[in-house]
Amino acid sequence: MQQSFVRATYLIETPHEPQRAAAIMAGEQSTGTFVAVPGETDEVKARSAARIVSVRLLEIVREPSLPGATVPAGHNGDYYRCEVTLDFPYANFGPSIPNLMATVAGNLYELQEFSGLRLIDLTLPDEFVEAYPGPKFGMAGTRRLAGVYDGPIIGTIVKPSIGLTIEELGATVRGLAEAGLDFIKDDELNASPLFAPFERKVKAVMEEIERVADRTGRKTMYAFNITGDIDELRRRHDLVLEAGGTCIMVSIQSIGLAGLAALNRYSQLPIHGHRNQWGMMTRHPMLGMAFPAYQKLCRLAGADHLHVNALNSKFYESNASVIRSVEAIREPLLGGYEAVPVLSSGQSAVTAAETYRALGTCDLLNVAGGGIMAHPDGPAAGVRSMRQAWEAARQDVSAEDYARSHPELRRALDKFGRPQVAQAEKEG
Repeated sequence: MQQSFVRATYLIETPHEPQRAAAIMAGEQSTGTFVAVPGETDEVKARSAARIVSVRLLEIVREPSLPGATVPAGHNGDYYRCEVTLDFPYANFGPSIPNLMATVAGNLYELQEFSGLRLIDLTLPDEFVEAYPGPKFGMAGTRRLAGVYDGPIIGTIVKPSIGLTIEELGATVRGLAEAGLDFIKDDELNASPLFAPFERKVKAVMEEIERVADRTGRKTMYAFNITGDIDELRRRHDLVLEAGGTCIMVSIQSIGLAGLAALNRYSQLPIHGHRNQWGMMTRHPMLGMAFPAYQKLCRLAGADHLHVNALNSKFYESNASVIRSVEAIREPLLGGYEAVPVLSSGQSAVTAAETYRALGTCDLLNVAGGGIMAHPDGPAAGVRSMRQAWEAARQDVSAEDYARSHPELRRALDKFGRPQVAQAEKEG
């Protein structure tokens, strides 16, 4: 029987000879240790040792990116940055995301031979499919539940992020649903505050969503933040389902990939995956994990929606990085693990044209907080301005020209201005 592998690609920085450094990585994460042991026979290595696929030198630098690396005797001051690809035998961990993570990440980041190490991509074998069936809804299912079959799904976040009483939340949701939004989400800060516990929140929100739907014939999708301990996830999911809700949200780093996968096994609703805390895993370019690897793990575990920041956002991430993230999510995975890119942060009618030019797709969820709620003529005009901006972009008409006959867009452009050139041309 042919052996299967998970292929992991890394960016490393090391003062040691690169091929030796790669061998240390492979040994540490499979059959080897710091010294030869009697049990590491040729048979064991043939069965379970990680294999070096390639080591490619990228550049040589003179200063280490991270502290703590030891240098070899006679070190000349060079630090080698390389792309290293390793194959890990699937049989070592089987269909288990937690044990996969222990293998492809594990102790690697602590090895003293490295002054930088970053997991940048993973290739997963089909054997994972039976244990992890992936997202249940993706773009098609989300469009069906939101009732949006053309253009981007336009959404917003309840603001203030935290602090609203049940009564204040109900009034806010009523106004947003009446504004014609396709999608509303809880902020990641707001799951079950003591002054607005989850059970009461679901009841208040769904009453307003249903009242507006009865009047308009259109039911807004609301992503309830069910983040909590493992037993709370199921209880909160069931509450949303029983109340007629159509989406749940979790903070992926808070519940972990195993928690996400457990939720996906019983969930009957799209799972909106928020990546808050992601910055601490990725912000340093020579540490942690790159989004192409991360998003594959999230899709494997069942996330239907995944945040990617946005072009010209308030966060540090470059436009080029955001574009790569969207492209990664849209790349086929395991024959159909489809997910929805969620663009959020600093979004308004101003950002639509560049977003569409850069991404070339409307298969996304465009979430604007202030860009909708702070529109001079209110949230309903904010929603219309977002839709008008996307219509203009898809017709290859400038927003300025389109705004001449669309007052909501005109007011949005006047309010939110234009992205500064330096910001719009961020590279990375």
